[in-house]
Amino acid sequence: MRILFAALLCCMLPFSAVGQSTNTFTADDVFDLEWASDPQISPDGERVVYKRMSMDKMKDRRQSRLWVVGTNGDSNRKLTGMDVSESSPRWSPDGSRVAFTAGTDEGSEIYVYDFDTGMATRLTQLNRSPSGLRWSPDGEHIAFSMLVPEDAPSLDAEMPDAPKNAEWADKPRVLTRLRHQADGRGYLEPGYDHLFVIPTEGGAARQITTEDFHHRSAPTWLPDGSGLIFSADRSDDWAHDRRESELYRVDLKSDAITQLTDRDGPDYAPAVSPDGSKIAFLGFDDQVQTFQNTQLYIQDLDDSNRRSLTADLDKSISSATWAADGNGLYVSYLESGDTKVAYIGMDGETQEITGNVGGTSIGRPYTGGSFSVSDDGIIAFTHATSERPADVATVQADASPSVITALNKDLLPHRTLGEVEELTWTSADGRSIQGWVVRPPNFDADETYPLLLEIHGGPITSYGPTFSAEIQLYAAAGYVVLYANPRGSTGYGQEFANLLYHDYPGGDYGDLMTGVDAAIETGSVDTDQLYVTGGSAGGTMTAWIVGKTNRFRAAVVTKPVMNWYSKTLVADNYYGYAHYRYPGYAWENPEKYLEESPISLAGQIETPTMTMVGSEDLRTPPSEALQLYHALKIRQIETAHVEIPGASHHIASRPSQLAAKVAYTLAWFKRYR
Repeated sequence: MRILFAALLCCMLPFSAVGQSTNTFTADDVFDLEWASDPQISPDGERVVYKRMSMDKMKDRRQSRLWVVGTNGDSNRKLTGMDVSESSPRWSPDGSRVAFTAGTDEGSEIYVYDFDTGMATRLTQLNRSPSGLRWSPDGEHIAFSMLVPEDAPSLDAEMPDAPKNAEWADKPRVLTRLRHQADGRGYLEPGYDHLFVIPTEGGAARQITTEDFHHRSAPTWLPDGSGLIFSADRSDDWAHDRRESELYRVDLKSDAITQLTDRDGPDYAPAVSPDGSKIAFLGFDDQVQTFQNTQLYIQDLDDSNRRSLTADLDKSISSATWAADGNGLYVSYLESGDTKVAYIGMDGETQEITGNVGGTSIGRPYTGGSFSVSDDGIIAFTHATSERPADVATVQADASPSVITALNKDLLPHRTLGEVEELTWTSADGRSIQGWVVRPPNFDADETYPLLLEIHGGPITSYGPTFSAEIQLYAAAGYVVLYANPRGSTGYGQEFANLLYHDYPGGDYGDLMTGVDAAIETGSVDTDQLYVTGGSAGGTMTAWIVGKTNRFRAAVVTKPVMNWYSKTLVADNYYGYAHYRYPGYAWENPEKYLEESPISLAGQIETPTMTMVGSEDLRTPPSEALQLYHALKIRQIETAHVEIPGASHHIASRPSQLAAKVAYTLAWFKRYR
């Protein structure tokens, strides 16, 4: 990969030169990693279809193929004979077929795999890619969402005609929309997402919704097949109400739409009870703050008797699925770095079923994962550990999980990894903070090692004790790595996550510094060899840290926000920060925006600091990182700037980009060891 420099890095070292032994995890191993995602268990609980993710070394891409495995772990095989990207598997109600999307030269199409015939049939010829596939209760139709394009905005400017065979520049692009770009996608094609229904025996897809509103959510069918429930914002000011959405019902005979909820806040992910009498959904009453727990609500189909089942549970619900008997729901939520699946009854009583759900992040140790439930209560989920990415596992209430795949058995058992150990400490203001220490492979307690503090993004998100290629590469290079969940992280209750409201960066700086002290107290850390890095919000915090202290020998600030004034007016999500993160808009409260901007500390930085960003990053554009680089160059502080060509904010989404991110970070630190 070609990496563009603004300053020469003169001491690049291959990973093998800095690794602790010949069988440690290396950058080459990144290309051999595999992991499971989106496991979907059959209604009878006999089989699981899942996305098997891997790396294409020649095309430098992540790729997904659908596989099917018995819930006892046997017959793990490719679902179809197709060698294209496959995703979004969903079982038919009778368990005889699986609908999915697969890539073609023109985009994605809907296919149905029949287990009786062993054949996959293409159902659609669409002009855009479908999403949110859902079977009708009788198995005769599939509902989905898809963009219906419109002409690009025009100002009707009068231009002269180009001469024949002339090579004039492309026509100017006109922007009139609030949301016109998205990181990783670039310019958004004009149009609106609408709901469609197509027969499972093939035929034309019928558009169900109309008007100039987006209908992006996966719909859910009424049990009698007469209509769909979906989430959208069909209000007059939908473009500016970023968090607002309501539930609606559309009748499939008349296409008439009925609004079912009316609250100030998001209502989404509807699920109709098996008997059709209730709707469960996720949402919260918007209090205009940085973080709010997502509640699980139920209400009657006629919009009456609404109540939260999780009002007394200080957890944020991320997904919910009805039990087959309709007496409760299976949900997932994050707790102290661990994603769990639990059962919630109609009285709100919660029974935890399993944890360790996740393992799908690969690059950094973010939490997450997904699950599905069979008719008899068998749960299939992505199972996470610190020693490997996600495998498929199954579990039932009051039983232990069974891991039924071993996707990395040919690789990771033959590598000595850094061991991940939980570490907790008390912040300066008395709060308990959770983190993890990863020691180098073949760690020797009689030796001392440099310490690398790695900070997560978000900042409203969470790390956990899960496999991370980047963390393992840092450990293999001889670093004790500390990563943590300072205040603002999710999984520790609403109050803890919301501590960053109008205060970011803020108290999380102290949480991380006391964490460094706690890691040093565990022993074997060379206190003269401290390093710090992080990406996105972690990059923002890294820049803040070196503006506050000189205790680190070197820093790498990756895809940061340096200036909240510029960030909130140029990023792809520029419209989403005012009031929720900081009081007012930037031009209404410039002093506060500058006060919380790391660029305000640029005059105090003495630490050698490298900046890194993807050239196509629209979330934290390259201009943010360049503000710090230019400030340090003016002040003659040792610095360098690295841009990864073609990379979006997900700077390590391609395997070679992940390797580059780590390699250049290590090269910078090596200069100062």
